[in-house]
Amino acid sequence: MDGKKKISLWEAYLTREIGIEFKACLYFFAILFFYCVYRLINGSREAGILEMAEMIVTCYIIGYIQVYVFGNFDEAENLKLKEWLGMVVCTGLYSLVSFIGKWFDGEIPATLIFAGYLLITYICVFFIYRSKRRIDDKKLNEDLKLFQTEHKKSES
Repeated sequence: MDGKKKISLWEAYLTREIGIEFKACLYFFAILFFYCVYRLINGSREAGILEMAEMIVTCYIIGYIQVYVFGNFDEAENLKLKEWLGMVVCTGLYSLVSFIGKWFDGEIPATLIFAGYLLITYICVFFIYRSKRRIDDKKLNEDLKLFQTEHKKSES
């Protein structure tokens, strides 16, 4: 053995599942926010439990589609055709489910605004993930330099 630790299949699977869990929560919050604003604008201070259940189940299903079909497009390094296709397809799926489930009372204008909101959300999440990766890279490089400096001192 060369001393390098490789990620096991279980760890790779678990990492993906945690990522899907995080995505489901993130997108559920974004969708629930839009839904609540919609309800408030239309004079209601109540939200439907059935609609919220549909939202979270949809978020998990689409989370799996994002990761396993579209290669985790919101965490990609760049927005290329596949990433844009993933965003559009997933937005379309969310919009379709919202229309069928009457989250926005079956109103087409509200559903179209929701679709635009989701596309903007996907783009924002993409930039957040990219920024976090760059910050993490900087931190790792700083830690590596510090380690190398400390290692050189201990050899002297």
